Amino acid sequence: MAGDMNFTRENAECFLIEEAEMLDELRLEEWLKLFTSDGLYWIPIDETMSTNETVSIVRDDALRREERVFHLLKTRFPAQSPRSRTLHSISSVRVRPKVDGQVVVVSNQTIHEVRTGDYRQSGLGEMHTIVARMEHLLVLSSDGPKIVEKKVLLLDRDMPLGNLTFLI
Repeated sequence: MAGDMNFTRENAECFLIEEAEMLDELRLEEWLKLFTSDGLYWIPIDETMSTNETVSIVRDDALRREERVFHLLKTRFPAQSPRSRTLHSISSVRVRPKVDGQVVVVSNQTIHEVRTGDYRQSGLGEMHTIVARMEHLLVLSSDGPKIVEKKVLLLDRDMPLGNLTFLI
């Protein structure tokens, strides 16, 4: 697929669905492999500014993504004890070709999140809905598409947010 600008909406949907399943099923080490070595996972507050000029909710390079996945899978911490269960729904997928074998895939996603438990921890057992526009900058290679940047534009990004210690 290197340099192939015929990356279709169907290709994009398949990629996004597979990524969402990895996140929902906690196949996070597999999810890490979707990124290029210099890839960025970014949840900005102000998406009009570069990642170096603004405060972000999340700005994870490769090392930070690996740390986040390690903590989610291997350590016990209150914000994810019990772990979140998520279910991603994907809609309005668009493909925008770029140069040098890259494409931008834009989608709308709704993520439902719940943590099971009882009354002893605030928010347990309550369903939370997260709505975002996702922008995946992908490089097309012989190994398939790789994420150069995943930008998550939360609908409520400039308002107080709850627990986002899981991956979106």
